[in-house]
Amino acid sequence: MTDHSVDVLAIGPHPDDAELLCGGTLARCADEGNRTGVLDLTRGEAGTRGSPELRATEAAAASRILGVHVRLNAELPDAGITNDGETREHIVGLLRELTPRVVILPFLRGRHPDHRLAAELCRDACFLSGLARYGSGSTHRPHKLLYALAFREDPVKPTFVVDITEQFGRKMEAIRSYSSQFEGAQQAGEAFPTGQSLYDLVEGQSRHYGSLIRRGYGEPFYTEETVEIEDVAGMRVRSL
Repeated sequence: MTDHSVDVLAIGPHPDDAELLCGGTLARCADEGNRTGVLDLTRGEAGTRGSPELRATEAAAASRILGVHVRLNAELPDAGITNDGETREHIVGLLRELTPRVVILPFLRGRHPDHRLAAELCRDACFLSGLARYGSGSTHRPHKLLYALAFREDPVKPTFVVDITEQFGRKMEAIRSYSSQFEGAQQAGEAFPTGQSLYDLVEGQSRHYGSLIRRGYGEPFYTEETVEIEDVAGMRVRSL
C-alpha cells in the first residue's frame, strides 16, 4: 500500500493554485525534511485555457520541481464546489489518508466562488475528520490551519511571512510549468491584472511580502489563533 501521509498539505481548488499561493513554502518545507502534499479539489475542467489532461501533466511537473511527495485530486466539479454533507465526507476520507499536521488553505474570502468555498469546505472537513463517529477510517484532525494571503487586496495583515528567498526560483519554475494557463497571461485566481505579465506580478508580490520581514522574497499567511513566541530576545525582523 502506498504511504500517502504528509506533514504539510496544501489544498487548492484547481491545479496551479497551490503553486501560486504557497509554492515557495512547500519547497522550503521539503528542503527541511518534511513530507509535503498537494490536494487539488478539481481537475480545472471549466478553465478557459488548456484541458484537464494537460493541467494534470503540468501539475506533475510542478510537483517534481517543488519536491512534493504526494499529489491527489478530489475530482470535485470545477466551478461547482459545494460545502455539503457528501462533499465534506469525501474530503474527510482524503484527510484521513494523508494525515497532515499542517493544512494550508485559500483565504476565506475570494472573487472566485471555488476559492471561498474550498476554504470553508476544507476547514469544516478538518474538524469533522477528528470525530470518531463521522465517516469511515481512523480519525485524524490536523494540528494547524494556515490561510494563504498572497494577492489579497483587502486589508488583512499577515500573521507571519515565510522567507522563500532560496526557494523563489523553483516557485517560479513550478508556476511556469503551467504554460497552458499562464504563458502570456496577466492575471490568475486572486491575482488581478496590473499591465505586466503574470510572472512579473508574482515576483513583485513575493518581493513585497519578503520586504515585510526584511528578506528578498516571502509568502504571507494568516491564522485565526495567536502565534506563540518562545524566545523574545531572539525575535527577528527589525523594528527601527
